[in-house]
Amino acid sequence: MLSIRRCVLSAAFLGFLNVCPDLEADELTDAPPPLPEAVANDVAANLVDLTFLFDRIGSKAPRAVTRDYMKRVSEPASPFYRDYLLYRQGKISRIELVDRLPHVAMLGDSLTQHFYFSSLPSSFWRARTAWRENWFLDTDPKPQSVLSVYERLELFTPLVAAEHNGAGALVAPIHSQEGLRKKLVRARNLPGQSRQVLRQNRFPDLIMIWIGHNNLDWVHDLSPEERKHPEKRLAEMATRFRQSYTETLRPIVDRAKTENHRVAIVIFGLANIDAYLQARRRAEILHAKNPKLYPHLDSGERTFESLKPPYQKNMTRLSLMLNAEMRTMIGELDRELRDHPSVRVQYSDGLTKVDLSRLELIHPVDAWHPSTKGHTALAEAAFRALTPSLDFLGITSRSSVAPKAGNHDAIIR
Repeated sequence: MLSIRRCVLSAAFLGFLNVCPDLEADELTDAPPPLPEAVANDVAANLVDLTFLFDRIGSKAPRAVTRDYMKRVSEPASPFYRDYLLYRQGKISRIELVDRLPHVAMLGDSLTQHFYFSSLPSSFWRARTAWRENWFLDTDPKPQSVLSVYERLELFTPLVAAEHNGAGALVAPIHSQEGLRKKLVRARNLPGQSRQVLRQNRFPDLIMIWIGHNNLDWVHDLSPEERKHPEKRLAEMATRFRQSYTETLRPIVDRAKTENHRVAIVIFGLANIDAYLQARRRAEILHAKNPKLYPHLDSGERTFESLKPPYQKNMTRLSLMLNAEMRTMIGELDRELRDHPSVRVQYSDGLTKVDLSRLELIHPVDAWHPSTKGHTALAEAAFRALTPSLDFLGITSRSSVAPKAGNHDAIIR
């Protein structure tokens, strides 16, 4: 009975949100929603959190610590051996010992989450609880699972990893408010994720950020005439994107300057939308012949109108503009950090170069999010891109990473 009730509630919430697309309008502006609306949103979100409390406790944690870290740091050759001795002598606690391991944080959207569209209740539940099982933080040793960045890093060092990403996350103005939809699925835009990182006493050594595609829905709220002539709109979106991204990054960079350890921040360019659309068009042909293939293919266009054929060209165009804005932003920050040698910022096109035109890399349910093979391809590309930052942090890297048993596609060459 309880499960049925949860499914009904989930369907009701998502059905309501699907017919109310303006609920997230304030996320793209600096104006907070009217006070009564904001209070109502918080009450609704808190009610849902209370309803699903027990499942929230039972879901996988978005934070992982290397399981055998104690054994590894106890080896005399370990760079953490002195810390281990301090722990054994009672001079530091177990928590302090863990704090001395490398810490890695991931900020991003649903492309970094184990997420895809399916039925309304399942999509709602997956958005709230689907931590790990993604290209950044998969801990499953099974050969068919993703060989994640976390698992690749574990070959070189015990570490602590935390993901702050969430479905629907945007690069948004720093003072903007999340709409009810995001509050219900416990997702935050990039500024909210940044605040989560800044609240931690132990600031990460490595921070990775990838908002993969959500800022590309350029037709939202445009008149038919503006959709025919979007040049001004696209330019405004690109400028606002860089301003918002810079505002969000600056507190992270400022905090990094005050830390007593090195900090590397890696900003990834957007996903290769043009290549992805090639795979999606092939998926549409297969779906037309057999509707059982990619059964929720139309969910993308319902939630992301720019996916419709008339708007795809300008979506690709906007992705190139936003990548250019990110490169400019990182160039400016890099010049500002010349007097702070313990902080490094890096722009990487590693994830942009992943060939998403390969049909096996997109999800077999919605043809919109990465499949398991897609997540592994993203992990491989991200790990390659991290080499300069890992060298900066003193984390040894290798030319190759052994795959999980039986997973020969996962080798980095």
